[in-house]
Amino acid sequence: MPLCKSLMLTWISIPLCGFCDPFFILAGGPGSGKGTQCSKIAATYGFCHLSAGELLEKEAQSGSEYGALIKALKADGKLVPSEIVIKLLQQAMEENKMQIDPEFVLFFECSEEVMTRRLLNRNQGRADDNRETIQKRFRVYNESTLPVINYYSSKGKVHKIDAEQPIEEVFEAVKRVFFKLGWKVRE
Repeated sequence: MPLCKSLMLTWISIPLCGFCDPFFILAGGPGSGKGTQCSKIAATYGFCHLSAGELLEKEAQSGSEYGALIKALKADGKLVPSEIVIKLLQQAMEENKMQIDPEFVLFFECSEEVMTRRLLNRNQGRADDNRETIQKRFRVYNESTLPVINYYSSKGKVHKIDAEQPIEEVFEAVKRVFFKLGWKVRE
């Protein structure tokens, strides 16, 4: 199955990866390697990939009224109002026929020091890749994403991954989780 259209969601600031039915969430802080690993997962397992960050970026670049608001909020490291994010996510999920409740959550654990270094060194020309905005993004992550992780942890759905390792080592850890869940590499 090819990758789905790139989309994005920032209220939780996580890419969503998974089958079109069911799906799972890959969560982690800004710069923890979510996008890199989702691309590898999608290519290796044939999963559909919906990226929260890419969805908002696409809308921001569209020139729409929502896009202008998203661009301004993102530059300030602020959250996009949940009603906008939910609308964009619902559209993406309808296009890809995904259900809302994830089968499981992969949580990329990574220190702020490592994430900051990665963000400052990635050279993607993003307005939000500067120290001040990165610190705001960490605050948003701690306030918004970690409670979601705690919620799914209480349901026994979270699999933690040490995301400070090199890309291939992180991917090997991801593959071990998938193997444990009975998922195989597509041929």
